[in-house]
Amino acid sequence: MLVVMEKGTSEEKIQAAVNAIEKRGYTARPIPGGDRVSIGILHNKGSVDAAHFLGLDGVKEVIPVTKPYKLVSREFQQENTHVKVGDAVFGNGSFPVIAGPCAVESEEQVMSIANSVKDAGAKLFRGGAFKPRTSPYSFQGLGKKGLELLAKVREETGLPVVTEVMDVETFDLVEEYADVVQIGTRNMQNFSLLRRAGKSERPVILKRGMSAMLQEWLMAAEYIMEEGNNNVILCERGVRTFVRHSRNTLDLSVVPAVKKESHLPIIVDPSHAAGVRDQVISLAYASAALGADGIMIEVHNNPEEAMSDGAQSLYPEQFFKVMKKMIAIHDIVGKK
Repeated sequence: MLVVMEKGTSEEKIQAAVNAIEKRGYTARPIPGGDRVSIGILHNKGSVDAAHFLGLDGVKEVIPVTKPYKLVSREFQQENTHVKVGDAVFGNGSFPVIAGPCAVESEEQVMSIANSVKDAGAKLFRGGAFKPRTSPYSFQGLGKKGLELLAKVREETGLPVVTEVMDVETFDLVEEYADVVQIGTRNMQNFSLLRRAGKSERPVILKRGMSAMLQEWLMAAEYIMEEGNNNVILCERGVRTFVRHSRNTLDLSVVPAVKKESHLPIIVDPSHAAGVRDQVISLAYASAALGADGIMIEVHNNPEEAMSDGAQSLYPEQFFKVMKKMIAIHDIVGKK
């Protein structure tokens, strides 16, 4: 349930409403937005009697929330959430680009790629220090050394860095080095990891699971927000289907569906959906035209020798051309 306060209601009246909600054993979550404050009622077992709160001073209306996810829902918050990282803002109608290699391999590699993607206009640098791989014999990442190289990228280029966290045990370490923490596809329903991310002060990119329905994805985001972290960015990266012409099927229809259901920003990762360089380029253009809140693309200075996902990584010169066309497409469709 959502308790909507009158425009310009004082902090004292808002706190009085919070106290009244909590006195009945519920959790109250104030949600500032626009010109008024709403208070979400959480952890209620069964329906809540609106009459308990309608008579409170400063309360405009009480709205039932019908969705199983509360905090991520448009019913709880009408205004888009804006997640600011460095010079980038996700959710305000702009189109920030996150770019970099699948895995951090060496200082020379990451610095070369970072300088290239920055020159092309990318706002954040991505790179994996811990790599969840299908085969235990595949390259698993450089670990802490990889995080240290990402920190050096930030220091020398000014680009905030994004990297994936694998488990609760390494979360503190990743959090220390990263500007944005990514929870990958295989961990979308790792609920202990989601709760730990909810306690973090870092923004979180939450990738969609391989076979996750929209409701399951949003419920995973709810775990993070319920713990207090409101800076969540959803990332569509393709789902498992029957096709063989690409690694996964990029579900672009989920972008407008998310925007209807949730106030959280949603970005697209065409690299992991396609798995094929040429397809990544076309899907990137489609994402720019669709109204996504950003995009994440893999770029490598020497894809043929990449330790991870070289076949889907763009060459720096390709990325430069793709960036120009993506931004032009985004500007033409007038999404800003």
